[in-house]
Amino acid sequence: MTDRKPADWSRKLAAYKRPRLSRSLFELVLTASTLAGLWGLGWAAFHFGLWWLALLLTVPAAVFLVRLFMIQHDCGHGSFFEDKAANDWVGRAIGLLTLTPYDYWRRTHAMHHATSGNLDRRGLGVIEMLTVEEYLALSPIRRLGYRLYRNPAVMFGLGPTFVFFLQQRLPIGLMKDGWRPWASTLGNTAIIAVGVGLMMWLLGIAPVILVNFTTMVIAATIGVWLFFVQHQYEGVSWSRNGEWKRDDAALHGSSHYDLPQPLRWLTANIGIHHVHHLSARIPFYRLPQVLRDHPELREVSRIGLWDSFKNARLALWDERGQRLVSFREIRDLPRAA
Repeated sequence: MTDRKPADWSRKLAAYKRPRLSRSLFELVLTASTLAGLWGLGWAAFHFGLWWLALLLTVPAAVFLVRLFMIQHDCGHGSFFEDKAANDWVGRAIGLLTLTPYDYWRRTHAMHHATSGNLDRRGLGVIEMLTVEEYLALSPIRRLGYRLYRNPAVMFGLGPTFVFFLQQRLPIGLMKDGWRPWASTLGNTAIIAVGVGLMMWLLGIAPVILVNFTTMVIAATIGVWLFFVQHQYEGVSWSRNGEWKRDDAALHGSSHYDLPQPLRWLTANIGIHHVHHLSARIPFYRLPQVLRDHPELREVSRIGLWDSFKNARLALWDERGQRLVSFREIRDLPRAA
């Protein structure tokens, strides 16, 4: 039986929190240099007229860009380096490649961790999800808007591009929180604009659009899919304020996305998300060690790669049944009738 006592897990996982500088630097250099190499090969292929090869190279480049984002993610939790300044400045630098304003994202992501699985505190840093009652109370036009938002073609097609290229250019949700969110988003945008302009001047507009823009679009789609399946899956748990407990929400509101080993490495073990929510200060490269040392966590909220694709249809939380349901399923629920 899984141990759910917060104090117990806090004690058990404390030993895994300390990052190793040599390992962190190795992961950072390997990921960044591979991404740079793939982009270089893509630009060279385009220069020699092999546009199809340049386009093909954007797929592995996107995967390594996702991996670089996961390093930025660890920096945001203060888990990649022991030194806070090192985490922050590496995170900001990576944010220029991932189109993610680090300081703004870190604040919204912290809100996500503090409220994950809590139906009464849904807000910034999450994929919007309504309960069945909330959906049925909407006007027809707003129901249509939500259905479009949750449509896989939008959620994993147009949505990721909108979020990374447009939405993150402004501090949405934090516009009245002083100058720092504005400095983060506008500063990130300004430096990216200068960098892209310089690349286009040196390499040409076409190769930058084909290689770099396509890489970002693919990476954004992968990133949104990972975030979706981490918190919206068969068997997930959501609760109201009075019943919400942090460790229960971590273990049963975050998935163990049990990917094949190559994909685990490429996604920086982000699939071990239930453990990450138990203790966000554990560096990603130490998460597998937690599962080895605590085998009772392996089957908690576990979903496999092929089974995960069925989750794309889930769109609403049924409070009576305590489960996620699809739009089609609500027609069979008693309250819907």
